[in-house]
Amino acid sequence: MTAPENSPEIGREITAAGYRTNVHDHGAANGNSDVPVMMIHGSGPGVTAWANWRLVIPELAKHRRVVAPDMLGFGYTERPEDNTYNRERWVAHAIGVMDALDLQQVDLVGNSFGGGLALALAIEHPERIRRLVLMGPAGVSFPITEGLDEVWGYEPSLENMRRLMDVFAFNKGLLTDELAEMRYQASIRPGFQESFAAMFPAPRQRWVDNLASEEKDIRALPHETLILHGREDEVIPLKASLRLAELIDRAQLHVFGRCGHWTQIEHASRFARLVNDFLTEADQAASGAE
Repeated sequence: MTAPENSPEIGREITAAGYRTNVHDHGAANGNSDVPVMMIHGSGPGVTAWANWRLVIPELAKHRRVVAPDMLGFGYTERPEDNTYNRERWVAHAIGVMDALDLQQVDLVGNSFGGGLALALAIEHPERIRRLVLMGPAGVSFPITEGLDEVWGYEPSLENMRRLMDVFAFNKGLLTDELAEMRYQASIRPGFQESFAAMFPAPRQRWVDNLASEEKDIRALPHETLILHGREDEVIPLKASLRLAELIDRAQLHVFGRCGHWTQIEHASRFARLVNDFLTEADQAASGAE
């Protein structure tokens, strides 16, 4: 896929699960932790791993290796010829990224749609995950919100992108004309909207349900899990994270007040600090065991 020249959204290309995959790989492999962090982005129009995680990757990479792929069909990763997308295919792609980079185990961070994938991956491959971080996550079934229906039903226009950004963020000061224009232009890059439109066609409740894991499987998760959610989130309801906190035995939940769906952007420093402290606990436990 053709990328803008010198774009920070371009990392390096690997082949994962048979697909050319754009992946960001930052930080020292021998930093404070021997376990890398893998970050799975959300599903907004025109999204890329870098657009989603750009404010927190540099902070986390000070302490540990951080890997963030453009998931199958998103960003600058290859689109499958059959234009078919589902949770199972995305999870297989995520495992393919880990295998291609020889990552035997990771701390897994998933945002929104990516939270649903992270949860499913941890259920299907528990030995590949050390700790789990879910941010504004899908992963349980809920009646689709008006906000999420708008996100998945996006039709490219600057006006529609401005309206979506208003849904995403509580802090309206973030919503500049420049940002709206940048995200709109990202959504109309060749191939982006075509694949996006194929992912979540109406009726869209079925895609919420496709991202949901069985509650009995969620209850069986052995992983220490940090759940983060914005109280004013209009895309994924807070009750989804409250339910996950009830189901996951080793869960802790942090709710950001005055925050929408962009926790990692609206509270970037706090987000990075919470995640790093949570993962450092595991590093220290591992060091003590040795």
